[in-house]
Amino acid sequence: MDKLKKVLSGDDTPDEESGIMSQLNDASTLSWSTRVKGFIACFIIGVLLTLLGSFALFFNGMGIFAVFYTLGNIVSLLSTCFLMGPVNQLQKMFAATRAIATCLVLGAIIMTLLSALMWHKAGLALLFIIIQSLSMTWYSLSYIPYARDAVRKTVMSCVT
Repeated sequence: MDKLKKVLSGDDTPDEESGIMSQLNDASTLSWSTRVKGFIACFIIGVLLTLLGSFALFFNGMGIFAVFYTLGNIVSLLSTCFLMGPVNQLQKMFAATRAIATCLVLGAIIMTLLSALMWHKAGLALLFIIIQSLSMTWYSLSYIPYARDAVRKTVMSCVT
């Protein structure tokens, strides 16, 4: 369990290293139970925002759906900051293995909000929501060893 805590919190450096970043991190860290509670609370809030957006789709239209759906994804994505810490989360998001997926997620989020709020184009917002969902799935799969390869092979076997 301690090894899991160290990996998720990004504390995989030797204990004798005491740079300014590690001292700052030690001074501001939350306990493991507080991190897990924060993660669960943020994740649930993100899911609830997404569900609210889905209900808004049936009652108020595409713009409110796109905003709530996107906010739900942002809050769910930020929930992992409780487990890893914000600096470690950003480093992992822009690591070589998932930098493209991260840029696609962030780009789709921005374009969804722009198309829903500024351009008022429901069809375009829906297209970017689909791109956002697919890129968020691809991004999430990057944290599971060999998951992307399995999905690639599955899709290729279905296509050919």
